[in-house]
Amino acid sequence: MAGVTLKTVAKAVGVSPSTVSNAYNKPDQLSVALRERILAAAHELGYAGPDAAARALRSGKAGAVGVLFTDKLAYAFSDPYAVGFLAGLAEVAEEFATSLLLMPLSSTDITGGSNAVQQAAIDAAAIFCVPGGHPALEILDNRGIPAVSTDRGDHPSLSWVAIDELEAAAQLGEHLARLGHREVVVLVDNAQAAGGRPVELTLDEVGYTDCELRIRGLQKTMPDARLRIVSGGHNAIASGRRGAEYALDSQDRPTAIVGLSDVQALGALEAMKVRGLTPGRDLTLAGFDDIPAAEAVGLTTVRQPIKDKGRAVGRILLDPASTERQLLLPTQLIVRSSSGPAPKR
Repeated sequence: MAGVTLKTVAKAVGVSPSTVSNAYNKPDQLSVALRERILAAAHELGYAGPDAAARALRSGKAGAVGVLFTDKLAYAFSDPYAVGFLAGLAEVAEEFATSLLLMPLSSTDITGGSNAVQQAAIDAAAIFCVPGGHPALEILDNRGIPAVSTDRGDHPSLSWVAIDELEAAAQLGEHLARLGHREVVVLVDNAQAAGGRPVELTLDEVGYTDCELRIRGLQKTMPDARLRIVSGGHNAIASGRRGAEYALDSQDRPTAIVGLSDVQALGALEAMKVRGLTPGRDLTLAGFDDIPAAEAVGLTTVRQPIKDKGRAVGRILLDPASTERQLLLPTQLIVRSSSGPAPKR
């Protein structure tokens, strides 16, 4: 029925408009019988409930946190690290009756992604794997939207939940150096190889702050090693496999491959198996994150508390009682069978 409003329902039931509003928004303030009578009348009159957009306009709250990441939407549901982070964030969001709005920022359509952030109805933002300097970050700041990053920032006003990327990777580098490795290939997530052909990169071309710090950490404790940075595309098993194939089929095959994520390392493991190479004996393989699949294949890796990171970001954004604004989480080097002494040549 056209023109049916909250006031129409209130008049039909013989109550105030605020009582009808409470039937939808604050049901605990009404008796069960009264609420059922109001909802029955609303149904009979064809009233669908308060307008969500109007309610958001009145309250100034959208009831949503935007999650920004530079990859395709499917990444949020397929990458184990992303899934773990979102699970932790969702736990806190659910506690505060807040929705999550996934906002993939294309690495090619920068303008489109920025416009989406400009128009998004969100109260806060979780910045997850977004390169520094992306226009979307400036837009959030200009809009005055509170944001928490998973990259450690230097400015005291920035909010972040992170790990000490450099020192975590330095522990791994120390382990590899102790095993005698001097020829190392590092697999990274990078858009330059998105077409499927692996590329070698300089440190300045890596793009992501966390990856840059991890490489610097390896360099810190492996000063005598030659580190080649290779990318087979965005973070995925397939790109790790392509990058490892490129490295393993080259004349100067490395003695160790380090995936800057476990996903990349798992792709490298596939390439090793095809070539009959055993991790830890013929070539050392290591990763980063310690996702569930890492233990099953005996992968040496750096463990970080993935789900806790998501929870901590959610607390800073949504919990009024939270006083944290910058939180450094612990890491641990996990040595398994995929790492061993460098083979003699």
